Amino acid sequence: MKAWMFQPVTYVPRNPLPQVWPLPGAEYDREIGAHSFRNAIQQAVVAEQLGLDGISVAEHHYAAASLTPNPTILAGVLSQRLNRATVALLGATPPLHNPLRVAEEYAMLDNLLGGRFVAGLLRGTPNEFLTYGTNPDETREKYEEGIELLLKAWSEPYPFSWQGRHYQFRTVSVWPRPLQQPRPPLFISGNSKESGSIAARLHLNMGLSFCPVPVAGQLSAFFREQAAKAGWEPTADNLLYRGFIHVAETDQKALEEVGYTYWRLPNAAPLPQPVPQQTAPVGAATATAPAAVDVSKALSADQFASMGLQFCGSPESVLQQIRTLRDATGVGIIDFVFQGPSLPHTMLMRSLELFGKEVLPRMHEL
Repeated sequence: MKAWMFQPVTYVPRNPLPQVWPLPGAEYDREIGAHSFRNAIQQAVVAEQLGLDGISVAEHHYAAASLTPNPTILAGVLSQRLNRATVALLGATPPLHNPLRVAEEYAMLDNLLGGRFVAGLLRGTPNEFLTYGTNPDETREKYEEGIELLLKAWSEPYPFSWQGRHYQFRTVSVWPRPLQQPRPPLFISGNSKESGSIAARLHLNMGLSFCPVPVAGQLSAFFREQAAKAGWEPTADNLLYRGFIHVAETDQKALEEVGYTYWRLPNAAPLPQPVPQQTAPVGAATATAPAAVDVSKALSADQFASMGLQFCGSPESVLQQIRTLRDATGVGIIDFVFQGPSLPHTMLMRSLELFGKEVLPRMHEL
């Protein structure tokens, strides 16, 4: 199995921030913001040195959880700082942008990375449709049309025109061309059966994020069924899972750090649904969604805290949780989120080091 690190460039504040979206600019501390980017680059470089297979970035707006409204810039920086690891942009949000601009920028990244680029396209979260005034009712159709336009822009050898429902272009001829042929690997979200059907129909890779293991198992099985109907068979590398992770020397220490540091600042008020105090590690091996959580929708930090992390505990416990996920889903890539909303840089680096030295070598053997 392969291990990636998701790099959201999280703004970790000194004091609790309002739990609202969009987050007011008055709350932004420029020193913390600039330091967040320096920490992110250091974390990515160390992750590669420890042997992780890739670094992923993504697009989000108007919030402290991710300071990457244009993840292409961060991916470009990483292309010049990383020597071996894959850089995955998972991904841009076509309904908010011009899909041809995305195709051009992704092709640039593939050249800058010497063919170590992995592409991703997401529909986006409902709140972010407000960012640029996107009509939410059109996002599904714009997403699907944008994917097909990008794929044709990469594959068509001669200039062509595109007259779709949402996009019209008289002449299309993307330069530079992607270095990888026939194209870079492309992931789209599979957190719904509708998205999984699109991935299967277009012979694309599918990514799952943050859902409990039984749900991930059902969605991955559905993807394989749909792929078989479309005439192909996904391999482990066609399936990715993104989940939160925290590794400490013992299960108890990891649980305590997650409960009191990963999700919230030490002096912040308790979460409405605090992390359960358990003697067993919380994670993929045991965690299930509470009845009140609708896994078809984006989960809040409070809901994640009530569930625990997908991967949490000592190195041995985390490895077992990884095995459980693999056995249930067949995924070949896990995109780990080491950065909690309030986790200090030093604690993240310790978790990353423990993972790289004590979990990763055995994970690679799975």
